[in-house]
Amino acid sequence: MVHVKDHNIIGSALRYEPGDECRLTRSRPPTNGDDPWFHAFPLAQAEFVTKNGSRFKRDESPTMKLVELPPSPVTAHNLIGGQFVASQGEHLEVCSPYNGQVIGRVPLSRPDEIDLAVAKAQAAFPAWRATPAKERAQVLYRFRELMLAKRTQLAHRAAAESGKTVAEAEAGILKGLEVVEFALSLQNLDDGASMTVSRGVTCSVRREPLGVVAGIVPFNFPVMVPLWMIPIALAVGNAFIIKPSEKVPLTLQLIGELLIAAGLPAGLFSIVNGTRAAVEHLVDHPLIKAVGFVGSTPVAQSVYKRTTAAGKRALCLGGAKNLVIVTPDAEPDLTIRGVVDSFTGCAGQRCMAASLLLAVGDVDHLIQPIIAQARTLTCGTSMGAIIDPPSLARIDGIIGRAEAAGAQIVLDGRKPQAPAGYERGNWLAPTIIDRAQADWECATVEIFGPVLTILRVKSLAQAIELENASPYGNATSVFTRSGAVAQYVLENAKNGMIGVNIGVPVPREPFSFGGTKASKFGHGDITGRAALDFWSDLKKTTSKWALASDQNWMS
Repeated sequence: MVHVKDHNIIGSALRYEPGDECRLTRSRPPTNGDDPWFHAFPLAQAEFVTKNGSRFKRDESPTMKLVELPPSPVTAHNLIGGQFVASQGEHLEVCSPYNGQVIGRVPLSRPDEIDLAVAKAQAAFPAWRATPAKERAQVLYRFRELMLAKRTQLAHRAAAESGKTVAEAEAGILKGLEVVEFALSLQNLDDGASMTVSRGVTCSVRREPLGVVAGIVPFNFPVMVPLWMIPIALAVGNAFIIKPSEKVPLTLQLIGELLIAAGLPAGLFSIVNGTRAAVEHLVDHPLIKAVGFVGSTPVAQSVYKRTTAAGKRALCLGGAKNLVIVTPDAEPDLTIRGVVDSFTGCAGQRCMAASLLLAVGDVDHLIQPIIAQARTLTCGTSMGAIIDPPSLARIDGIIGRAEAAGAQIVLDGRKPQAPAGYERGNWLAPTIIDRAQADWECATVEIFGPVLTILRVKSLAQAIELENASPYGNATSVFTRSGAVAQYVLENAKNGMIGVNIGVPVPREPFSFGGTKASKFGHGDITGRAALDFWSDLKKTTSKWALASDQNWMS
């Protein structure tokens, strides 16, 4: 154990308070002094003894409420050239969905600030490009270890600003780290190819980074979605600039600190904050070579058109209207748990949430237990909050219009019991709409809340017809005991990710994430091997060193 006398400890934590004790490993001092809350937490996988004698072990922290909010508002800064820089632009308030409390401020970056971030990234790129893949991987390995060490603090920060439960936020961190682990494998797997293709002639291929690339990410996964892009883009040798949602800019501040602590050279990871103007300026910048985007379909399509019109590479993921097909023979426990978890997890604010249940034939023996199970969930513990009041009002409006049109609200989550101390939060309990029509708003639009609409269909063929007709293309799940039924869905569904007795069919690495139709604009997927091709180019070399005595027309 080492007694901490000051903040300049070279350890695997970022900072401890004077008088505290911790095990000594490796890292560097913090760079964002504006956020001492983050550094005051103990390091995971170590014993931490505070000066008042309290002891915490692996990934433990003091007793907390539903979520630990920052004790005072945190100002998000831009990360430019390896330094957190206060923006001179206007600032917006960041409010926690849990109680409406102002927990931070986010700047609207000026064009010159974005230009500086790009210039610093461009200057850092050549040396990173020349860095061997194994050395780049070592930075990502250290980053992974720091993320695991600080995952409790990261989870609370992500929950505080996005409305997730802390458990959901931590799950998002771990899912994002799967992409980091995939990127770590590239040093051994992505080794190019070489082949003698003719007498005396060899062809080879090598992967080349693009340069400075950018990612624009949404509010609903403050850690996971950024980690869909950051590790792979960096692993193949790019410099990466990210623009977080102005609703959740605070967690990325911590990720930036951990990348710095992991030894990532200055300029290779940058954060520029802002809204639409920042996105447009970033996309239009001539040095930005590729743009990844995750968000709503209208904005995804707009960013894709703007980026590709400038001759740049773009992959933009949009929204969804995911379907769950339930057949009479479905296994009850799998179905009830799978459907309820899918439409209520993350308060329905995810692009893979079940939104439309297609009830094939008589499945009331399954629907009634689904309703009963969803009714047991409570706001704050089982479910998080909706991101902001306008979003909550929008969802309430969709439910109300469905009810006015004649639908049955068989489970009404409007005006739920708020958790004690969080009465001003944006709460909506699970809601189930039955007897809707296929062309109604509740059955066609992405609701982005814990709302499930049930459509009654007579046959599996009718269910597939509705699935095929949807403009969206993320996920379709089927719950059945029949292999033939599952195979029929696999062969005939048009969506990009299919689940069999799985409510949220998100592929695990190395299988890639991506939908079809209006859920994705661009070619390829955002994770897995397809992402390698998006964030890099393949350079092919054909060489000959001497004339072959038995050469032919191909030599």
